[in-house]
This record gives sequence, structure tokens and C-alpha cells, in this order.
Amino acid sequence: MNFRKGQGREDPEINLIPFIDVLLVILIFLMVTTTYSRFTELQITLPTADAEKAQDKPNQIEIGIDAQGRYKINNQPISFLDTNTLANDLKQAAGALEAAKGGAQLDPVVIINADRAATHQSVIDVLEAARIAGLAKVTFAAQGSGKSK
Repeated sequence: MNFRKGQGREDPEINLIPFIDVLLVILIFLMVTTTYSRFTELQITLPTADAEKAQDKPNQIEIGIDAQGRYKINNQPISFLDTNTLANDLKQAAGALEAAKGGAQLDPVVIINADRAATHQSVIDVLEAARIAGLAKVTFAAQGSGKSK
């Protein structure tokens, strides 16, 4: 007996929003509880070279900074007033280097040898002076610890 003669039958609907919520919770749970295994590092023995050090040190300007804030350019003491005077001293050192190389246009490397007790500001002053002098290649010297790994 069908008492609803004029009405059609409604199809059942599956509500997808709670289903998606449950799947996201499961996905988050799996992501949090998953353990990732680490791969062991490769044991590599690096090759050694027995070449002699180059005696000639071309195209480099060495700047030394001691713990008291005194500066030396290529082992010549200079008086530091400000970064502009230091930049002029660097330009003179680059000019002397170019003259020693026969007037060839060089792009020297500025090597900063700073004492570990030297102030950070003194190293920044050298970097700023090298920028003002137009010397783009700057590097830092470091002493090896003598420990082998």
C-alpha cells in the first residue's frame, strides 16, 4: 500500500563534509606519528696533495688587525682615522701592486687577518674601506686548529 501517490521517492544522499573531515584527521594523525629514518653519512676519505705552496702571492693585499685595533697593510703599519683614510691606503696599496706588476690592471684580493680578540667594528671598517676603494674581492684568513677529523 502506497499512501504517497503524488510524491516520488527521494534518493539517499551521502554527506561528504564529515567524511572529508574524518579523512583529514586520519591524514594528520598519520603524518604526525610517522617516523623518518635517517640515512647514515658516507664515510669518505679525501685525497691528499703533496704540492708545494706557491711562493709568489700575486694580486693580494693583506690587512692585519690586532687586538688593540691597530692596522697593517702588507705588514706596513698605518694610522687609522676613519674608513675614508683606510680606503685611500688600500687604493695606494693596490696602485703599488699594479706598479709592481708592470702597470697591468689587476683586481686584487683583500685578505683580512684579524685577531680573534679584535673588535667586530674594526673588521667592518676594513670591509667598508674595501668597498669604498672599489676592491670587490675580500676574504678572511683563518688558522687551522691542527685537529684532524
